[in-house]
Amino acid sequence: MTTTSDIGTTGTATPPPKVPNNASSYAVASQWQLMWYKFSQHRLAVVCGFIVLMLYVVALFVEFIAPYNPEAQNAANAYQSPTAIHLFDADGQFQLPFVYGTTSQRNPDTFELEFVEDTSVRYPLRLFVQGDAYRMWGLIPSSLHLFGVDDPDIRIFLLGADRQGRDLLSRIIHGTRLSMSIGLAGVVLSFFIGILVGGVSGYFGGTVDIVTQRIIEFIRSMPTIPLWLGLAAALPANWSIMQVYFAITIILSLIGWTGLAQVVRGRALALREEDFIMAARLSGTSRTRIIFRHMVPSFMSHIIAALTLAVPEMIIAETALSFLGLGLRYPAISWGVLLQEAQNLRSVALAPWLLAPGVMVVLAVLALNFFGDGLRDAADPYKR
Repeated sequence: MTTTSDIGTTGTATPPPKVPNNASSYAVASQWQLMWYKFSQHRLAVVCGFIVLMLYVVALFVEFIAPYNPEAQNAANAYQSPTAIHLFDADGQFQLPFVYGTTSQRNPDTFELEFVEDTSVRYPLRLFVQGDAYRMWGLIPSSLHLFGVDDPDIRIFLLGADRQGRDLLSRIIHGTRLSMSIGLAGVVLSFFIGILVGGVSGYFGGTVDIVTQRIIEFIRSMPTIPLWLGLAAALPANWSIMQVYFAITIILSLIGWTGLAQVVRGRALALREEDFIMAARLSGTSRTRIIFRHMVPSFMSHIIAALTLAVPEMIIAETALSFLGLGLRYPAISWGVLLQEAQNLRSVALAPWLLAPGVMVVLAVLALNFFGDGLRDAADPYKR
């Protein structure tokens, strides 16, 4: 039976409004599902998220992925230029990826050692080859590497060699573990400090908020580089690599928590007068439980986005300290330590591939920034 409300002025039934095909799924989706729907539409963020994931996979399996021992030296290969990968032989025939052998000779004009390809010798690139022995994560002995050539005595330098003849690609891959993990570890510590201080400041307000904000403003007003230099210079020179690593992580965390604390404080001020917070107070819920059980989950998506954007700052800070010789030091391997080779302009002029660790820093920072931007947009899934 057709009612009068269903009949238009012409006497025909009004068609129902069109509903998007996925409207029902949006209506019942959780907050995290809505974030994923929005994030998956941000193609650049998805690509950068994949790059970030690959960097951490490399950091986890550096011993297997790196073709050689990063400390293996050979003076005869000092400053050897990057080895080219070929797909066509001298006759123009397509081949599987291979490299030519190399020979060294002195330039008669500059007397510098030059490396040239020996096209009479070819070495096919293989997957899963035997090479230098190592211990995966310091525990599992193995000599299997992701790629290389069949002859373990032959060295190829896909990104060139440094002044001691060490494979730069292997050193960059090993440096990924320290450089990427120090940013992640520093952010985890900043996460707890920022949430605790920001949550208490925003929830209590009044004098507590005023004192906390003045402390945060004082820390943020201090010049960052001199503060890093002073704290890093206080580290004993006889500390081990791991001791310096944890000390640098703590230093970066003690400086980097202020931004997150202000984000949490602003959200806490907006939420503390909400009905569900007032109901929790009236039911006798403790203040600590209100902050961590009711308030923090309400803006966890914003915190995750802020943390993602904080990781690049940690990586740049570690790189800067190590580049200046006040952070991680040799024999530790990080991108900042590797960039110390680039302090010598003559070395860079002879071997510009020594700047490759800086390219990795730029790649990691850009990928993390775009990934964080995508998460930040996805944190508000209703925003068009």
